[in-house]
Amino acid sequence: MVTAHANGITIAYETSGNPLDPPVLLIMGLGMQLIAWPQDLVDGLVEQGYYVIRFDNRDIGLSSKFHQHKKPILLWAYLKSLVGFRQSAAYTLNDMADDALGLLDALGVARAHVVGASMGGMIAQIFAARFASRTLSLTSIMSSSGRRGLPGPSAAARGAMMRSADAADRQAVIERAVAVLKVIGSPSFPTPERTLRANIERALERGTNPDGVARQLVAIVASGDRTPWLRKIRCPALVIHGAADVLVPVACGVDTAQAIPGARLHVIEGMGHDLPQQLVERLLALLDHHLRGNMTPELPPLAAHRAGSGTHH
Repeated sequence: MVTAHANGITIAYETSGNPLDPPVLLIMGLGMQLIAWPQDLVDGLVEQGYYVIRFDNRDIGLSSKFHQHKKPILLWAYLKSLVGFRQSAAYTLNDMADDALGLLDALGVARAHVVGASMGGMIAQIFAARFASRTLSLTSIMSSSGRRGLPGPSAAARGAMMRSADAADRQAVIERAVAVLKVIGSPSFPTPERTLRANIERALERGTNPDGVARQLVAIVASGDRTPWLRKIRCPALVIHGAADVLVPVACGVDTAQAIPGARLHVIEGMGHDLPQQLVERLLALLDHHLRGNMTPELPPLAAHRAGSGTHH
């Protein structure tokens, strides 16, 4: 694994494609490593003529860990968030956006298309707002503005996420992860359980850090409402969200698109909080149209583009 020293930490990353092609920076979500991006999506972007950069966020995978900070008590952090108390966080999403910028600096990349999923979408939003001169475009997938009052996870999703497993019991960890992914996955585009298990086992073999996941979650809570940042974004922006997302409800995607000037919203029926194999070609088509600046003329800014099984051009 290749690493770079950026923003004072070590960041593990992978690049795919020709460095002379337009760069696409992929930022993954909470507790997820760079291998969580579907390989077919990465390969597809390369085939479309992009230079793809993936990396492990801080505190996860093979990037620097923050073991000097104790594992936060998530229930306490959640209660403080309900009443608006200031969070004591090891770092914030701003710091994670600085990591992304530092990686681009280390790679000598002047400007990039920034694509983020879930928490990665939040980091990408901040990046686009703070580093306008380094951002060619923004794509925020199944993410949120963090605005207070937006709907939260369903009871089933919250229950699955809060269920604990003994970190020393590998099988228990796998079963918990499978249960979570089944609850939050796309109901119309289910991933076979054997594939879920294989992906989980691969991630565990590569590197695991439960304390880091907790610190990342507190970073999200501590970073608060990003609406003021979103209103500053001036680059082309696309928001993609699943209509069946029970972890980050589609209203969060709608709100994100409404806060970004000129943003386009694409809602996919039957999609949950994952990137299922069945949607890779559709996502590639959406991304390619967006990154090349030729989104469909019938899709006006802020329009909730709901579609069935076909890809719309």
